[in-house]
Amino acid sequence: MDAATVVTGILQLATLLLTLAVLYRPLGDWIARVYTSGRDARVERGFYRLVGVDPRSEQTWQAYTRGVLSFSAVGVLFVYALQRFQGLLPYSLGLPAVPEGLAFNTAVSFVTNTNWQSYSPELTMGYTVQLAGLAVQNFVSAAVGIAVAVALVRGFARRGSATIGNFWVDLTRGLTRLLLPLAAVSAIALVIAGVVQNANGLAEVATVTGVTQPIPGGPVASQEAIKLLGTNGGGFFNANSAHPFENPTPWSNMLEILLLIAIPVAMPRAFGRIIGDDRQGYAILAVMGSIAVVSIVAVTWLESLGLGTAPQLAGAAMEGKETRFGIFGSTLFAGATTLTSTGAVNSMHDSYTALGGMIPMINMMLGEVAPGGVGSGLYGMLVLAVIAVFVGGLLVGRTPEYVGKKIGPTQIKLASLYILVTPVLVLAGTALSFGIPVINADVESTSIWNPGVHGLGEVLYAFTSAANNNGSAFAGLTANTPWLNIALGVTMLLGRFVPIVFVLALAGSLAAQQSTPSSAGTLPTHRPQFVGLLAVVAVVITALTYFPVLTLGPLAEGLV
Repeated sequence: MDAATVVTGILQLATLLLTLAVLYRPLGDWIARVYTSGRDARVERGFYRLVGVDPRSEQTWQAYTRGVLSFSAVGVLFVYALQRFQGLLPYSLGLPAVPEGLAFNTAVSFVTNTNWQSYSPELTMGYTVQLAGLAVQNFVSAAVGIAVAVALVRGFARRGSATIGNFWVDLTRGLTRLLLPLAAVSAIALVIAGVVQNANGLAEVATVTGVTQPIPGGPVASQEAIKLLGTNGGGFFNANSAHPFENPTPWSNMLEILLLIAIPVAMPRAFGRIIGDDRQGYAILAVMGSIAVVSIVAVTWLESLGLGTAPQLAGAAMEGKETRFGIFGSTLFAGATTLTSTGAVNSMHDSYTALGGMIPMINMMLGEVAPGGVGSGLYGMLVLAVIAVFVGGLLVGRTPEYVGKKIGPTQIKLASLYILVTPVLVLAGTALSFGIPVINADVESTSIWNPGVHGLGEVLYAFTSAANNNGSAFAGLTANTPWLNIALGVTMLLGRFVPIVFVLALAGSLAAQQSTPSSAGTLPTHRPQFVGLLAVVAVVITALTYFPVLTLGPLAEGLV
């Protein structure tokens, strides 16, 4: 790879980091004000009256949890019904109803902020389903994630409280004050960058060979904006952000990377502002940033080496990547989308070198906490912080406390259960896919196009993506089968809502405590030592859990 290409890649990463640094304080302060303001906007008051919510009435963690689960359940039913009745809806583009299994998988996918797509969107979903179903869930599923994170932050901030906020107020404010305004501005920026936005159906275009080809249009930019800002990832087209209508130029590529990572990066600032200690936010950000930079550098380096016979003969590992983005633009996007829970892709991860393709998988296995999804990244990192404080206390004999709250048996049990959910789902789903003879025969004959260790990697990636609510795929796996539609759908549901229950229970237990004054035995959690400890805890938990299965898949493929 020539020096000019390397310099260009370094400048892209430096520009992204500089822009995020500029946005960190104002965006984080804005998020903090959204969820701490004592005033309600007129439109918000109208909504509260409509649904019968008292915005001044707060909820226990149990009531907050019931709100999250009931709202999400209604969302699944609504999106499922839209797909099943698609043929009767306006702007269906003549497309039939979505089959039952696929409709279930898709409804669960978008409600859980996963946006896993076992179908070609332009050939399956009409505009009404795209806008009224999928785009709406892009907004509300992101707002739910932020609301849960804010509830946990309140748990740390409050003293002797039986409540952690009001879910319906948090949901509404996240939509009206944060996501809708940002999405509107971002959609305009994407249109300026060349992303398509219209209400056209299929246009017949004459090709250079003299035949005609149907070219879809649609309201792409508006869906693309919230797809990225809400770390959703569901593409309007099958090629996702590799499609020139979604991501036409290197400039739009950098803008999209910025959009998908902006809110997660600003969440630690909001955490610091709400608890009244900005240093804690900087410490969390430092852990997120260090893991992210190492990951992006690693995948870029591995893809630049072009390990393997075919890449070396071609001169670079460009198979599956768009030439307008190159290796740096592709790996930067791949790192950002799997370090968050976005799942959007501008290159096919299945086509990466064996070790290069392993890095996005590891990003998800880390729990997507660097910086993670909107809301989910922050609450995932705070759970890891609870574990790190406990471990640090055992190592150096310090009192296990975090931001003024005692970390006792209840908190450790909840944090441990949170950590265990995703690995259990990933490993169990992968094991069942190969361990049950009937299912194994179907997976190997129908789903896997690349047998052997790479096929194992494809299935492992799929369950890792589903359990972590990412939604990206290795792209060599046919997932629209009865087994994978149901198995991945259940994995997405459990991977989203079981951890949320533990997070909200943790928030309730912390909010009920009084403040514990710092003493000589308190472990400082804003210094470099704790930043390093937290980063090690995040990586070690992943390494010990997933290393054995990685040796059977991508490591075995890459080292032979």
